Amino acid sequence: MAVQDSSFTRATSQKERVALFMLRASLGLFLLLWSLDKLVAPEGTVRIFATFYHLSISPSMSYVIGVAEALLSLSLIAGAWKRYTYAIGLGLHTISTLSTWKQLLTPFGQNHLFIAAIPVLAAFLLLYLLRERDTLWAVDQG
Repeated sequence: MAVQDSSFTRATSQKERVALFMLRASLGLFLLLWSLDKLVAPEGTVRIFATFYHLSISPSMSYVIGVAEALLSLSLIAGAWKRYTYAIGLGLHTISTLSTWKQLLTPFGQNHLFIAAIPVLAAFLLLYLLRERDTLWAVDQG
């Protein structure tokens, strides 16, 4: 029985590592797409910041934010500095989700895509909580 238990634990551990890698990679790519959007369409970023964050930024600031977010995204994908990069990704997405609270309270019609932020937020939280187990192809093995 002990042999079966250890083989089950090994298989479960490998599945968990693959699943966490997939979660890390997909969340990193998710953030990277938003980063690229800031670089390709800075005027859209200016409107988003004005509408949802009540901040006035210039198109050139959109480039700065886009580059910083791209660096965060690539670090997240690589599994580097997990305690910090995962926390920052979680924090940014939390702020982004909370800033759309009006759309989340009226999710039907033109606001239905805002609902997708909720499972993404849960995924960021899960990745942060399980960061020490996320070791497959991660720069930071701790």
